[in-house]
Amino acid sequence: MKDLIEVLNGKGIALPENISTLLKEAKSVSFFNTTEELADAATNGKENLEFEVKYDVPGKGEYTEAVVHRVKNGISANYTEAYMRRRDPGTMVIADDKPTDKVTYNEKFGEDFSKLQGETFEWLKSQDLAVFFYFAGRAGIGSLGMAIAPANAGFFALGLSMLQEMKSLEDLEAGMEIKSTIFVAPVFRHTHFDGKQVVVHNRTENVHELYSYNLYPGPSAKKGVYGVLLTQGEKEGWITAHCSAVEAISPYDNITTFMHEGASGGGKSEMHQHILREPEGGVLLGKNTVTGKSEHINLPKSCAFRPVADDMAFCHPSVQEKDGKLRIVDAENSWFVRVDSVTQYGDDPTLEKTCITPKEPLLFLNIDTNPDSTALIWDHIEDEPGKTCPNPRVVIPRKIMPNVIDRPVAVDIRSFGLRAPQCTAGEPSYGIAGMFHILPPALAWLWRLVAPRGHKNPSIVSDGSMQSEGVGSYWPFATGKKVDHANMLLKQIIDTPRTTFTLVPNQNIGVWKVGFKPQLLMREYMTRRGAAKLREDQYQDSRCPLLGYELNYLTIEGSRIPEDLLKVYKQPEVGGDGYDAGAAELTEFFKKELKQYLQPELSETGRKIIEACLNDATIEEYNKIVPMSFEYDYSFKTIDNL
Repeated sequence: MKDLIEVLNGKGIALPENISTLLKEAKSVSFFNTTEELADAATNGKENLEFEVKYDVPGKGEYTEAVVHRVKNGISANYTEAYMRRRDPGTMVIADDKPTDKVTYNEKFGEDFSKLQGETFEWLKSQDLAVFFYFAGRAGIGSLGMAIAPANAGFFALGLSMLQEMKSLEDLEAGMEIKSTIFVAPVFRHTHFDGKQVVVHNRTENVHELYSYNLYPGPSAKKGVYGVLLTQGEKEGWITAHCSAVEAISPYDNITTFMHEGASGGGKSEMHQHILREPEGGVLLGKNTVTGKSEHINLPKSCAFRPVADDMAFCHPSVQEKDGKLRIVDAENSWFVRVDSVTQYGDDPTLEKTCITPKEPLLFLNIDTNPDSTALIWDHIEDEPGKTCPNPRVVIPRKIMPNVIDRPVAVDIRSFGLRAPQCTAGEPSYGIAGMFHILPPALAWLWRLVAPRGHKNPSIVSDGSMQSEGVGSYWPFATGKKVDHANMLLKQIIDTPRTTFTLVPNQNIGVWKVGFKPQLLMREYMTRRGAAKLREDQYQDSRCPLLGYELNYLTIEGSRIPEDLLKVYKQPEVGGDGYDAGAAELTEFFKKELKQYLQPELSETGRKIIEACLNDATIEEYNKIVPMSFEYDYSFKTIDNL
């Protein structure tokens, strides 16, 4: 500990006072410089193949949070509770008095956070601690942070050190400032929060403090740090988008870059998947759940693609060029990949190969393993007998992903994923979107304000109903004010008129079960088209205006997509009445969610768009507010009354 402080003093790096006191008074402190060291610590030593992460809980006795295995391809951790295997959407609370639309600690728990904060530090002082530095962000965008966790929670520390770039003492530059801290104290979820996941954000003047009262990395090591980046962006006027991105190359050497956004479960990780073929070589479009009929197309050769980002990307001013296209760069050091769609060998050969024989140890969560075995991403642990966990994960360093792109990319197509339920005439729902839709800029903005979480989300604790994840679909992780992010998103959309917007459903199109095929086939089709525009007779106003333009026909490599997969009301099992009932449900949901943005701080253009939606605007009316094309140097500032 003394050596650590001396090194930091020599580099002119000041520890926050509360951390300095904690480390001086702790039972013991182990400082880690590499992820390899944390991988060894995950099982309390490289020689141990199995380790139980357990704590003495007052009033409850010894409690095991997770069982950790050392496997041939890394570290595998499994929680003893099914609840802990997914992110709880109600995890975040705000402890400070800075501007926020989020629930505060005082509002939720009826007392000031300072009391629990003091108890947290006292508990940490009684523990053997693991300490390391990380960089929240990537590519020089972000800030230095420091993590402090119980030493026996090495697997959690490993995940954090992989997701955020770990910084050794040698890596630290003179004069760096610690801008965020993570304090991990899992025992308090039992003593104070009825077993629930809670992550407290405390934005002090100089440091964004995170208090993680659980050991699932989703709401803290990943989304908690995402909140740190969003808070920095709020202050500086830029966005960290909730998206995946790929650069696709067609069989004719066209290159098209896709940025796929959406709420959790909206298909971000799946945008990196190859299209699976049936044994005879065809591609299954989907299966009619009423008639049992299947539809296939022939696709002689698929597009190749190079991954750019998996879940978060910086839209930072330093990477933009004034040419009308949005530019992004990956914001993460590793990817937190959900593998629920990989249920047997061969479902995703590239990902399987990467995970079975990785170039460095991986971290597996919710994967059924034995000590010294090989973790297989299709072996998902069961939440209960006969019911597999819907959220199996693997943390993969982006540098070992095949063909990964490190540079900023210009986005050609900006798609938004909707996890859609089945829709029938007897049981109508919002599952009325066709294979894909073209969105005008104003509607693209509205979809990002509402960001429906959608049907049977596999990643979070949910009742399965449609809920809103809000601005940009990243609102669950932001700490500030919704209207500020709404304004930034609108400015971004208007400033990048050469980036085209699409809406893509997954899981279901009406009565057709389709999985993630729509977005993968959209990727194939739009890449083949390149810069070519759609013919005017190829699209028309959607029957539901919120869906933008629907396609009249779609042909990929000579294979025509059936019309009822483009227009759900053409399905006899749905019909016009079933479609219209679903459209009414979707419209009502949008109106309910959008009213909250009508704040005095909302830009005048944003107000016009929302009021247009509340008044059941046509697509033409949306286009009058924000036209679909501009000169390349068009600026947000030129809009009247902004």
